[in-house]
Order: sequence, then structure tokens, then C-alpha cells
Amino acid sequence: SGHAVTIRAGNGAEILMHVGLETVALGGEGFSVHVAEGQAVKAGDPLIGFDLDLLARRAKSLITPVVITNPEAFLIVRRAEGLETGAGGFLMELAPVVGAAVVETASEIEVFREIVVPLAHGIHARPAARIAETARGFAAEISIVAGGRRASARSPVGVMALAVKLGDHVSIVASGADAAAAVDAVAALIEGGMGEKAGEVAAKVEEAPIVVAAPSEPAEPGVLRGVMAAPGLAIGQAVRLAVEAINVAEAGQGEPAELAALDGALEAVRSRIASAAETGDPARKAILAAHLAFLEDPELTAGARKLIGEGKSAGFGWRRAVGGYVEALRGLGDRRLAERVDDLIDLERQVLRALLGLEEETARALPAGAILLADELLPSQLMGVDPTRVAGFATARGGPTSHVAILAAAMGLPALVAVGPGALEIADGTALILDAEGGRLRVAPGADALAAAQSAIAARHERRAAAKAAAHQDSATACGARIEVFANVGSEKDAKAAAANGAEGCGLLRTEFLFLDRDTPPDEDEQAKEYQAVATALDGKPLIVRTLDVGGDKAAPYLPIPAEENPALGLRGVRVSLWRPHLLKTQLRAILRVQPLGQCKIMVPMVGSLSELRAVRAVLEEAKRELGITDRIELGVMIETPAAAVTADLIAAEADFLSIGTNDLTQYVLAMDRGNPELAARIDALHPAVLRMIDQTCKGAAKHGRWVGVCGGLASDLAAVPVLLGLGVTELSATAAIVPEVKALVRTLDLAACKTLAAQALDQTSPEAVRDLTKSFQAGA
Repeated sequence: SGHAVTIRAGNGAEILMHVGLETVALGGEGFSVHVAEGQAVKAGDPLIGFDLDLLARRAKSLITPVVITNPEAFLIVRRAEGLETGAGGFLMELAPVVGAAVVETASEIEVFREIVVPLAHGIHARPAARIAETARGFAAEISIVAGGRRASARSPVGVMALAVKLGDHVSIVASGADAAAAVDAVAALIEGGMGEKAGEVAAKVEEAPIVVAAPSEPAEPGVLRGVMAAPGLAIGQAVRLAVEAINVAEAGQGEPAELAALDGALEAVRSRIASAAETGDPARKAILAAHLAFLEDPELTAGARKLIGEGKSAGFGWRRAVGGYVEALRGLGDRRLAERVDDLIDLERQVLRALLGLEEETARALPAGAILLADELLPSQLMGVDPTRVAGFATARGGPTSHVAILAAAMGLPALVAVGPGALEIADGTALILDAEGGRLRVAPGADALAAAQSAIAARHERRAAAKAAAHQDSATACGARIEVFANVGSEKDAKAAAANGAEGCGLLRTEFLFLDRDTPPDEDEQAKEYQAVATALDGKPLIVRTLDVGGDKAAPYLPIPAEENPALGLRGVRVSLWRPHLLKTQLRAILRVQPLGQCKIMVPMVGSLSELRAVRAVLEEAKRELGITDRIELGVMIETPAAAVTADLIAAEADFLSIGTNDLTQYVLAMDRGNPELAARIDALHPAVLRMIDQTCKGAAKHGRWVGVCGGLASDLAAVPVLLGLGVTELSATAAIVPEVKALVRTLDLAACKTLAAQALDQTSPEAVRDLTKSFQAGA
């Protein structure tokens, strides 16, 4: 209706000028518009013309509001009032806002809402694609605003380039007839976590991406060091992969022809990817879905179309448009986003090949047992190989959270990244040993090394087969000491898998599966039903239920946890339960309703002091009284903080058992974020400092006759099992798949020898030294 205009300034501030009040009712009468949407303007350019006499007669008022429409990002710090001004006169001064409070307003112009991002790895490729997919379902113009920068929600690459991280405050802004519904939908999608709440892809641009540095240690002749991207051990021969350059002409053959060529190439690639996404594992499908979203990114294609309109070829425009985003992602300083550059380069090549009429890149014929070597692998390259011919891969650059790393894990291929330029100097056909878990690529190994690796692989296969056959036998050491081997589960389905693998119970039921990805918490009846289903699946075996463990990297929409500078050190675990005791009591009542009574034990996460345990026990006793239960219900704690470990003797005086969560304990002891890929190779729970915390926990528990379990990742690490038993751990709760191997290993161990090993491990100076010690121990067992 021509009565208002909004200007977006270079710094992102948006200023709405609304001529008169209620002038929208005039339907454009008396107004003339001199600009088009998206037009660049400068001071002095005419924007809107209007008939002042007509407005004086027909409008409710001639007052013209000048409004800052993104106050989540900008604040008026100074303004002119009570005076006349002319063209070029001062009105107001704006300043960027950092950490603005939650704002939610609606008007005929815009709707916006501020939320806190709960995604463990921020808004990277796959979440950005989901956001774009949701945004396309609305007519409203929807934007994501973060850090004073703004991107269209329909542009997954633009949203990704905002570099939004876990815990960041972002605003969702929409304008249009269905703006409110659009904001609600996008906010719900992000706050719901999209399955990624932590807890739970022409020539390349020559600028080197950020990579994860391999751990530094003395060089070993014939060995290249890297960072594990996917676990495993493989023997094979080197096969070098390289991508050939694609040359494109800069000048086009006319705008209509080039636009048609671009549309045809995009459609051809889109159709091919959509077809490929119909099959395969979930990881492959999710990555291909992100690639499809990139192809449909309106800003990406708009950049190419703009250059075509300036006389450039479709290939030149597409490469330049993609290159701009590649440089933007690399320049953000965010390692995870830099790893997504390969996805864009991959799509750049596919579209360029389609434009030039080149056939789809066919997979190279590979020899059996090929170990692929490349500067970096593109997702399409890895998805295009015959997995039966590939033993693994190693890349000179790249990171452990890239899409090729995710694909390798899904395909069961051992993989190393960040090996360095030495990987590119290895000749085709060279014999290699790829030890991903050890972070080593051994080049041209001698006969002894090859024989040792072959023996290790064969022994691993035999060991797994034998362990699976004996999975349902009791777990006790060779000297007769009873060691319980349980499984960690997160659902009824997991519990059935654990039972099938011989788990003797559940050492950790993650109850977050009931609480996350929903707008309201589950009620008592829903929880009781789910817990009963898990208990029934275990056929009466012990079930240790962990109370709600949210906060930090796991957020729930209905728990408005205040913004925290360091969520890992804020409201987490038991702190949230005591902050909202009604949720705790409801959960405890639901657990107490599981039959038979006593099958369930209760475990409290992130305990840091005895007072927290006492507070939970008080709520438990109140719930028991309400339900008429007089039997004793075991209440234990998770040891996940140094504070709990060093005061384990005090906690064990009142806790019925202690279970060590080695994942969090390790990050807190070593002061290393376990979600940081740069530190991935250095975070090892077999670090002597962590082992000393476990030792102190076991000694503190022994003073009061309490048993100690381990339910963290270390319980699934076969190298760690004898050390843990030697320190005094009597219960291991591992991943269901490895339970048979843990039980089989326990049966071979002598407790006295394990105690000697543990004492030696405590005196080592590094986790590498501990692992070498355990390797020698198991080799001699």
C-alpha cells in the first residue's frame, strides 16, 4: 500500500518509516513509491512520495513513527527530541546489542523471537538445511539474526555462515501474513534440537582450510600421525585420489541461454542426489538432504544469476557464488563450519560437470583392500566407491567431524584425517597399515609389522565371534571374582538389544529420551509406562535409572535455563532437578511404580556434594510415603566431577553405590571440552590424572563397603578393563554391542595381576604410556 518503507543499513540495523497512523487503510491512495524492494539507496534518494493534504483529511494522524525493527540487535543510545529538523539532520544513534533479553512482539509489520540454540554443534549444514526446508513452507520472509548479522532462513549456506554455536542467542524475524506461525515453526524446530542436542559435506579454492592438528609426539620412522575420524585397523595398499581441475569460460553466451543452462544443471544434479538419498543409512541420507538444500539455496543461486545478468557464463557465476561462501565459512574461525567447505566444493564440481556436459565422475576401479589417500575427500567421492574394495582412508587435511568422517563411521571404514602432506607423497601400491584408534599410518611396513597387524585383525574377528557365542555366560574373573557387566540404554529397544548381547542388567538408563524434543515434560503415567517397558525387556535384571540429566549441551524448551557463559559449569544434572523439584518428584514417583519393586535403582547425575544427595533423598522419601512404599530403594550417585571424586568417602557414607561417568570426569579433570575436535586426540580417559580420580573414588567407597561401577565410555574400552578392575571397580556398564567382548575379557583376567597393573598405571606420565602398559599386559596374559 506504499505507506511505509524499511531501510537496512550497512551494519544490519533496520529502520522502518511509517507515514501517518492507520494509513494502511488507504490502500495506497495518496502515495507513490520511488524504490523497489532490495534496491541499494544512498542519502538524498527519494523513497516514498505522498499527498500531504489528502493524508491530513483521511489519515488518523500525520505522526510518522521511525522504528528500529530489530531491537534484539540494536539499541537507540541517543536521539533528538522536541525540535525541528531538515534533510540530513540528526535523528538517532544506534549501537549493537550483545546478549539482549528475550523479546517477543507482533505487529502488522514484523514478528520476532529470541531463543537459545540447544544444538550440540551449533547450526551447521544439516540443521541449516532443516531450517530452510521449514521456512519454505511459509509465505512470510523469515530471517535468522545472530551477532548483529542476518541471513534468510531459506538460505542454508547463509544461516550456516552466521556461525551459530551451542548456547548462542539468536532471533527469528518474520514479516508477512503468516509471520507469527513461521516464527513459531522455526523456533520450535531449533529448540527441539533436530536430534542433535548434545548429550545425543572446477578447481578448489586454493586457500587451505582449518584442520585439526595431529597430536605431537616424537616422530617414528615410517609412521605418519593423524587424528581418528572413524575407528578400526586395516591392512591394504595405497591408492591416491585427486580431483581434476574444471575450467570454465568467464564470458557468457547471452543471459537467456546461460540461465537456462544453470537451471538445467541444477535440476540434473538435484535429481541425481534425490535418487541417491532414497537408499542407504541415516547418516548418508542426512548428508544428501543437506546437499539438496544447498542446491535450493535462493541466495546461492541468486548470486550466480546476478553474475549471469552481468554477462558472465553460468559456470563462472556458479563458481564465483560458491567461492564467496567458501571463503566466508573458512574465515569464521569455526572449525566445524570450515569442515563443511568440502560439501560446497563437492556441489560446485557436480554442477560444473553438468553444465559442461561431462559425464558423472565414475568411481575409479580399485584393487581389493585399497586404502585411499587424498588431500581431502569429497562426500560424493566416498559415497561413489565400492565399499567392498576399500579398507580405509587417510587424508592430509580435514577434521574428525566432517561429513566424510561421519560417512566413514557409518560405512565401517577406519579413517584418519590431518595426517599432513606426507600422505600425498606415498606412491600408489605401497603397503600400508592403518591404525585409526592409534592415530598411525604405517608406510611400507616390514614383514614383522605386517604379520603382527594381520594377527591382530584375525584375533579381533575370532575374539568377537567367540565372545558372541559365550555372551550369556556369567561374568567372573579367572580367579572367581564376580564382575557385573551391564549395558547403557536409552529406550526399550536398546534394552532388548542389551539383553540379546548378554548384558546382566542396565547400568545407566538415560531418561532424557522422554524429556527432550517436546514442549512439555512427560507426566508420571507416561514415564512409569516407559520405565516399566525397559524393566520388562530386561526380564527382571537390575535397572539403574539416572534421573533427568539436562542442561549444558542438553536443553529442554520447557526449562528456561538462564543464559550461561559456560553451560558445562552451570545448571546441569542434579542442579536442574533441585532447581525444579516438582519434575524430580514426578520422575521419582514414576520410577517407584515399576514392578517388581526393587528392580530399579536410582542414580543421581553430576553430584558435587553430599548436600545434593541428601536433598534428592528427602524428595525420594517423600515420594515413597505418598505411594505407601516402605522398602529400601537404592540411591546412588554418578561421580563426574573432581569434587565428587575427592570426597567420595564422604558421599559413600550415605550413597548406596557410586558409578563413575568417565566422559564428563575426563573433561573436567583435564580441563578439555570433549566436544572440541581440536582436542579430540588428547582427551583420553586413561590419563593418569583421571585414573587417580577413579582410584580415590574406589578407596572412598571401600571405606563404607559400597560398590563402584563405571558407566562412561571407559567401560567400553577393552584396554581399560583390567586397569579398572585393578582399581576396585566391580561393575562395568558398556555399549550393548561390546558387552560380549567385555565379558569374555573379564573371564581371562586375574584380579591380583590387575591390581599390579593398576598400581603401575597410576605412576605413568601420559595416557599413551598407560595404553602401552595395558597392551603389554594383555599380550602376556
